[in-house]
Amino acid sequence: MEVATRSAASFPHLLPDGQVLHGQGQARGKPARPAALASSPSPLKIPRRGPLFCRCGKELPRSDFFGTSWHPDASSQRPQSTRPAFARAEGQAGREGGRKQRGSIGATARERRQVRAAVSVVQDVVTETGGWGLEEVRRRFEALADGQSKYRLLLQYAAGLPRLGEGDKTADNRVMGCTAQVYVTVCLDDAGLVQLGGDSDSELSRGLVAVLVAALGGRPPAEVLAVQEDALAGLQLGSAVTSRSRINGFYNMLQSIQRRTRAAVAAAAGEAPPAPFPSLLITAGGEAVEAQGEFARAQAEYLSPDPAAVTELVNLLREKKIGVVAHFYMDPQVQGVLAAAARQWPHIHISDSLVMADRAVSMAAAGCERIAVLGVDFMSENVRAILSRGGYPEVPVYRMAAEHIGCSLAEAAESPAYVDFLEEAAGTPGSLHVIYINTSLGTKAEAHARVPTITCTSSNVVQTVLQAFAQVPECSVYYGPDTYMGGNLGTLLRQLATQSDEDVAKVHPAHTQASIRALLPRLHYFQDGACMVHDMFGQAVTQRVRASYGDAYQAAHFEVPGEMFDLALEAAARGMGIVGSTKNILDFIAERTQAALAAGYAQRLQFVLGTEAGMVTAIVNKVKGILKEARAAGNDTPVEVEIVFPVSADAVTATGENGSGGSEALAGLTIVPGVAAGEGCSTAGGCASCPYMKMNSLDALLMVCRRIGTPGEALLDAFQPRMVDRTVAGKAAVDLGSDSILHMRHFQTNGKLSDELVADIRTRNQHGRQGPL
Repeated sequence: MEVATRSAASFPHLLPDGQVLHGQGQARGKPARPAALASSPSPLKIPRRGPLFCRCGKELPRSDFFGTSWHPDASSQRPQSTRPAFARAEGQAGREGGRKQRGSIGATARERRQVRAAVSVVQDVVTETGGWGLEEVRRRFEALADGQSKYRLLLQYAAGLPRLGEGDKTADNRVMGCTAQVYVTVCLDDAGLVQLGGDSDSELSRGLVAVLVAALGGRPPAEVLAVQEDALAGLQLGSAVTSRSRINGFYNMLQSIQRRTRAAVAAAAGEAPPAPFPSLLITAGGEAVEAQGEFARAQAEYLSPDPAAVTELVNLLREKKIGVVAHFYMDPQVQGVLAAAARQWPHIHISDSLVMADRAVSMAAAGCERIAVLGVDFMSENVRAILSRGGYPEVPVYRMAAEHIGCSLAEAAESPAYVDFLEEAAGTPGSLHVIYINTSLGTKAEAHARVPTITCTSSNVVQTVLQAFAQVPECSVYYGPDTYMGGNLGTLLRQLATQSDEDVAKVHPAHTQASIRALLPRLHYFQDGACMVHDMFGQAVTQRVRASYGDAYQAAHFEVPGEMFDLALEAAARGMGIVGSTKNILDFIAERTQAALAAGYAQRLQFVLGTEAGMVTAIVNKVKGILKEARAAGNDTPVEVEIVFPVSADAVTATGENGSGGSEALAGLTIVPGVAAGEGCSTAGGCASCPYMKMNSLDALLMVCRRIGTPGEALLDAFQPRMVDRTVAGKAAVDLGSDSILHMRHFQTNGKLSDELVADIRTRNQHGRQGPL
C-alpha cells in the first residue's frame, strides 16, 4: 500500500477525535501519548487510498491531510498544496496580519509571534488524547493583547477544525439558538473519554466550536458535564465574540455538547435511553402534525374537530348572539371546536384570564346578548364584575357547570393562613399587597379592606413590584398567594441585584443595583399556596428536562416551582427561554418560528412547554398559521416545530388504569379519565393538566347554548357566577374587589401607580394595625 510519511506533530488534523488515525481494514492504532509527542514527534503513515477513520468510527476528509485539490488516483496532477488546511490558513492569516495599512491598527511582530506560537500548540494538541482544558484555552487567548490578534487566533481554530461529512449534518446534531448553522458530534473513545467534532457555515462559529473541541475533547465526561457558562465567559476570546447573539450561541454549543455527552455515557453503560416526553411535531409548512406518545395523541386528536359539532356551535352562537371567552387551559376537544368556530363567528376568544374580561366587554359592545365563560370560577367572577363596571350589567354571564369550578391557588388565598399573612401586612406601616389575579373577588375585597391592594398577572408582576418600590421607596410589598411565583420573583430580583446599573435599568429605568438590594428585605411572599398543575414541574421532572432537553427552548410559566423556573431562566439568559404568562409563552414560540423562517435554512425547533398541557392547542394552531402564511408568501424554508410537554413519573400508569371510561373522584372532584396506558393523567396526577378546567367540556357548552333563549334558560341560574353578595368595610364586596383590578389597569395604561393608591400606601396603617378590622 502506498503511504505518505510525515511527522505526527506536523498534523493539526492527525486525530480530530483525539485518536490515532487508521485506514479501512487496518488495525486501530493506540492513543498517542502527549508526553511522547512533546519530546520526539513520531512518523505517521497515512494510507494513500481508501477511507480514513478515527476511533469513533467517523470518516475523515482526505483533503484535511493532503490539501484541497489532490486525489491519490490523479497521479499525473501535482497537488497544489500538501500542507494541512490548518497550516495553510495560519500562513495566510499571518501574511494578512503583516500587511499593516497606514492609519490602521495592525498586530506587532511580537503579537504575531504569539499567534503563531499558539497555533503551533493548537496543532500539537489535536494529536493528543486529551484536550487542553478550559484554563489553558483562556491563558492562550489572554496572552494576546488586542482584539485583532484574538480574532485571528479564533480563525485559526476554525481552519484547524475538520469538516463534518454531510451524514453528520443532521437535525439531531444541529445546535439550536445559533445565528449560523452549527453542528456538533459527541462520542466516547475506548478509554471512556469524550471526543468531539463540529462544523458551521460561519467561520467565526466554526472557531467557537473548535475552541470547545480543543478545550473539552479528550476529557473525562464528568469534567465536560461540570463546565458552567461562567467558565466560557472567562475565556477572554476578545471583542469578536462579545455580541449577545454570539455569546448565546457559544453557550448553546456547550449545552448541546453536554446533552449528547450524557446520552453517550448512558449508552456506554448499557442503559436504555429514557422514553421521550410526549410531543407534537408540526411539519410540511403547517399541513401536518405528528404526535409522539399516547398523551400527545390524545391532545392531537381534536386539532381537526368534528365538522358537525363546529357547525352546530356556530349556528347556536350566531342565532342567540352569544359571545364565548375561554382560557388557554381548556380541554383540547373544546379548544379545537372553538378555534374552528372562530373562523365563522368572530365573538370567540381564547386567552389568559385577564384578557377574557376585556374581550367580554368588547363582545357586549358589539351586540352580544350573553357571554359564556369557559374557565374556573374566579374567571367568570372577573368577567361579571368588569362587564358591570363597563356599563353592561344586564348581559348575563354563564359558567359551564352548576357545581363549583375551583382552583387550588384561589382556595389557598381563602385559608386562615392567608388571613394571617394579610394581618402581618396590615401591621406593617407603608405596606402594599400585590395579589395574583387568579383569586376570587371576595378574596380581593377582604384583602383591600385590610391593606392597600393591587392585582397583578404573571406577565406584569415584576414591573408592578418594581414600580411600587420606585414610587414609594420605603414601602413593604406582600405578594400572594402563589408561593412558587413569589419565590421566583425573589430569585429574579436577587439575580438582578448582582447586575450592573445599566443592566438593571433595562428591566426598570428607575432602579439601580443599590435600589434593588435595598428593597429585597422588604419583599415578602405567602408560603403556602400553589397551582396543582404547575406543582408537577418539580425537581424530578426538571432533572429529566435538563438531561434530555437541556439544549432545547424552555418556556415556563411564572407559577412553576423554583427548579423549573431556574432552568428556564438560565435558558432565557442565552436567548433560549421565556418565563412569564401564557401569552408570553405563545408570543415567544411564535417569534422564534418566524425568525427561523427568516433565516432561510432548514431547522427543527424544539420547545419544552412548562405549563398546562391544554395550551398546546393554541400553540399548534399559532405555529401552523405562521408556517402556512409563509408558504403562501413563497417562503418554502423547511422549518419544523416540536412542542414537548413533560409528564412526571406519576403520570405513567399501568395498563388498564382509568381505562374503563368512567370517572374517578379525588377530594370530591370529578376527574377526567386519562389514557388507557402509557403516559397521561393518572389518579395521582403527573401530567400538566388541570382537572377543574376540564369541567368546561364541549357537551356542557352546547347544553348551555341550547337552553339560552328557551324556557330552559331558567334552569341555568346555578350556572351564573357565584358572586359575593355581601358588604366588606361598608362597600359591596364585588365593587371593593374590583378596585384592585382597576388599580392594575391604571398601571398598565399609564406606567405608574395611581395617585390614589400611592396616597393609600403612605397614609393607611401608618402606625400599624390599630385593633381588628
